Amino acid sequence: MTNRLEQVINALDHLHGEDPQHVDLDGEPIAAELLYAQRMSTLLATLNQAPGECLQIAVRAQHLQRWQVPRDAYPEGRVGYLTWRRDQGIRAGDTVAQLMNEAGYSAEDTQRVATLINKKGLGRDPDVQALEDCACLVFLENYFADFSRKVEHDHMLRIIQKTWRKMSPQAHELALTLPMSDDSAALVKEALS
Repeated sequence: MTNRLEQVINALDHLHGEDPQHVDLDGEPIAAELLYAQRMSTLLATLNQAPGECLQIAVRAQHLQRWQVPRDAYPEGRVGYLTWRRDQGIRAGDTVAQLMNEAGYSAEDTQRVATLINKKGLGRDPDVQALEDCACLVFLENYFADFSRKVEHDHMLRIIQKTWRKMSPQAHELALTLPMSDDSAALVKEALS
């Protein structure tokens, strides 16, 4: 890891660590957003043995300070959700750009990271696809079971199907090997049949 990459990752982790919501990890509390960011980076290392610095930063920053603007600050429904997500991406891109500038990255690199965080070019840009694959796989492995208990069955099936369509063939293969509860595995199987 280069010095400038390490500087940005450490700065991001400091911001992630400010998340007031904590979860228990092996008996120790950790900021929920920091744990998510760490899981994203770990998964990226599984999917891509030599990711570029911009991709590593974007993956680590994907949910940067989302807790500052909660989802319920926007209207219910798909349009409200998409607007919230877009605004979160813009805000995260601006914050990351500042951190990258301080570390000596070029304006081109900061723009690239913003593009990745906002997932512009999904399906056409391999780095955007890698970020999306990480997000989908981290969700399926770590958050899917709890989320699925809160969502109506048929709606959950549609969410799984939409998530699956966004993933690459490599991510599909990996997703089918993830440890899941029997209920979660049955939901995925039903959605994909």
